[in-house]
Amino acid sequence: MLVLARRLNESIMIGDDIEVVVIDIKGDQVKLGIKAPRKVTVHRKEIYQEIKQENIAAMGSEFDPNKLRDLSDLFKKDKNK
Repeated sequence: MLVLARRLNESIMIGDDIEVVVIDIKGDQVKLGIKAPRKVTVHRKEIYQEIKQENIAAMGSEFDPNKLRDLSDLFKKDKNK
């Protein structure tokens, strides 16, 4: 792990297009601003882990082609309006 010291309003660069800026420091809490291209997803770690678990659970669920067909029919009906 790379450890860097930064002060208020200082930043670090990750690659050429991701910038992490120290926005505020209060006690033991630091607020960070992240400038990144829209194609790069940015999540707090706990949210990322929840998304990952949901994706794993979804992969384990049984695929039901009838549900997909019903969804397709709904889109067709909406398109014909």
